[in-house]
Amino acid sequence: MAVQPMPVVNIQPGIFRSPADIKTEVWSSSICDCCDDMKICCFGFWCPCCLRCQTSTDFGECFCLPLLDISTSWLPAASLALRSAMRERYRIQGSMCDDCLLVTCCTPCAWCQMARELKLRQRTLLLVNVPSPVQINMHPPQAFSNPSMHLQPMPAGLYPSAPQ
Repeated sequence: MAVQPMPVVNIQPGIFRSPADIKTEVWSSSICDCCDDMKICCFGFWCPCCLRCQTSTDFGECFCLPLLDISTSWLPAASLALRSAMRERYRIQGSMCDDCLLVTCCTPCAWCQMARELKLRQRTLLLVNVPSPVQINMHPPQAFSNPSMHLQPMPAGLYPSAPQ
């Protein structure tokens, strides 16, 4: 009796991506849209360290994180880390290479873009999470609502009086 060989099926492992991993958002403003928010633009131009520290704090990171960029020579690592974290949190399209190029070649513009994005996202979150008004109805306790009920006075001494 002849044995027939079984067919061989090769299944290559694939990358599974859940819907939460897919980046569908884009930056709300372009890297050069400084005129969209002149307050952030002027803040970034006249006091860039203050803008960076404020943006870092608003994002939930340490206030002094951007000051670490002063100690690096050619790559602002803290700026790169914060920009990448912002992209991941808000599921914004892009890559680490894009982030690296932007924070290295145009650091002030990258920080202004991050500040504008954060301002927009925080404002949107505040509008979405507005709590509904709470209505509290105060009813008097049952003991006080019935005027015919009389309370017995407590004895004045430390111990109750003996029964007679």
